[in-house]
Parts: sequence; C-alpha cells; structure tokens
Amino acid sequence: MNGIVRIDEQSVIKAYARWAPVYDFSFGPVADAGRKRAIDIINQREGSLLEVGVGTGVALPRYAPHLTVTGIDLSPDMLRIARQRVREKRLSNIAGIYEMDASDLRFDDAAFDTVVAMYVMTVVPDPVKVLKELERVCAPGGEVVIVNHFAQDHGLRGWVESFMAPAARALGWHPDFRAETITDIATLDLVDTVKLKPFGLFTMLRFRKAGETTVPDTPEQAAPAT
Repeated sequence: MNGIVRIDEQSVIKAYARWAPVYDFSFGPVADAGRKRAIDIINQREGSLLEVGVGTGVALPRYAPHLTVTGIDLSPDMLRIARQRVREKRLSNIAGIYEMDASDLRFDDAAFDTVVAMYVMTVVPDPVKVLKELERVCAPGGEVVIVNHFAQDHGLRGWVESFMAPAARALGWHPDFRAETITDIATLDLVDTVKLKPFGLFTMLRFRKAGETTVPDTPEQAAPAT
C-alpha cells in the first residue's frame, strides 16, 4: 500500500489506554500550538463540525459555541475523559461523543460542514481509508482540516523528530509518515499548507470539497447510523 506500514488496531487501543491518564500533560503541550491554530481557523466557519480522533476532548472547550460539534475516537479510555470534560465544562454545543473507527464512520455522506483530524493520521491502521472517509462525510463546499507530523530527514526539524521518535513509537505513531501519503490520493482541493510550532514539527493541510455548502436541517441528521 504505497510503502505504508499498517498499525494493528488493538495495539493503538492498548497504547492509548496506557497514555489516557497522562496524555493532556505529556503530549498535549507539544501539540497545543498546532491545535490552537487549527481551531482558530475552524471557529471562523459555520454549521456542523466532526472531530475525528477527539481523544480526551482537550479541543472541545475551544470550539466556538455557534458550531455544532461531534467527536469520535477509537479509544474508550480517551473518550471517558472527553465525556467527563463535556459534563464539567457544560459544553452545550457538543452533539455527541462516539466510540468509532475512523476508517468506517457511521455517518451519512456529506453530514458535516467541517471535518478535522488532529494528530490522527500517523496512528490509524489505514490512513488512506481514513482519508476517504473524511472526504465522504464532508459536505460540498466544506473543509477537511488535517494537522499532523510529516517526516523530514534533515535540518533542525529532522533532529527533533529523531529525538522524539521513541516517544512517538510508544504512542503507536509512524515517525516516517510523509505528507504525500495524503496529498497524492486526496480528491479534494488543497487550499492551504501551514507549518506549525514547535520547530515546524507539525503541518496543517486544509482541503476544500467542491460544490455549495448544504447544512443539515437539524443536528440529528448528523447522528451516526445504527
């Protein structure tokens, strides 16, 4: 599959079960600048938002209240913390938090105006299939936003990547994941590429789906199929 090494799904679940209690205090700060930049852009949009790989829900309180937000993740341990965060913060714009495989989303086609996957593509078993699902559930005129680490083997960033590689592998990442894995197969229009702090270690890719935006009449239309 174009040189992509598959990650076992159960290995991902087990890895995040170990990391769930300390994730916000370990990897969280490293990823925070990139997360904030993506959320600032997303908050300028309207309608429904799907966060794929919602994890512990650290991003949820930062989304603008005018957005109707749905989150999914494969890890029940992460989701337990996310749901607790929603309750404690009394987040009224959260439509639902679901345990779900990103490569098999239980949502209708074109269900969301914006789809975001932050720090997800390097840990899923099949990133190509996940990308196809992100494209499918994005509404015409909508955006798919991907924030991720993409490999570079030279310069300061290459050194930082080498330094972080052991921690990355402990989380089940692919430290050698390249942007072309996504950009070469995407059927959406790539409208922006932004290097993010720290050290340009992460990159934000913004894709737009052709057509006019169609917002669901009610949030229930975005609920997962049973």
